[in-house]
Amino acid sequence: MTRWLDDDEQRTWRNYMAVTQLVQEALDRQLQREAGMPHTYYMILVALSEAPDRSMRMHELARRAQSSQSRLSHAVARLEERGWVRRDPCAADRRGNVAQLTDAGFAALSAAAPGHVEEVRRSLFDALTPEQVAQLDDICTAVRKTLES
Repeated sequence: MTRWLDDDEQRTWRNYMAVTQLVQEALDRQLQREAGMPHTYYMILVALSEAPDRSMRMHELARRAQSSQSRLSHAVARLEERGWVRRDPCAADRRGNVAQLTDAGFAALSAAAPGHVEEVRRSLFDALTPEQVAQLDDICTAVRKTLES
């Protein structure tokens, strides 16, 4: 039997969908305008910058970037063209590849980060009280745990 959404759930669902889309679009526009990169590329650079030796196996990077392997491979190819990422065979098994953030990629990320953080604040956090930020974190954590289990 289908468990239909009640009116409150339907309104909340539609607001959630609209907000997530609007925030993603705002972040993408800001990064394209100020840094010449889409948000997807920024998230790949962030993941690599936080990894040991600024490198990560491609399948792990795809998971962290919430991307398919083929979509990630295409994005990494574009980042390689810019000199921001280098791909090398995995030394451990030679079957996979490791993506590594170059110094130029780290510089591009460092240059893009202040504007990105300001847009995150403007698009999301400036509209919320500290209590609402804590509630949003609790909500996102609960949903994420359900989906990642």
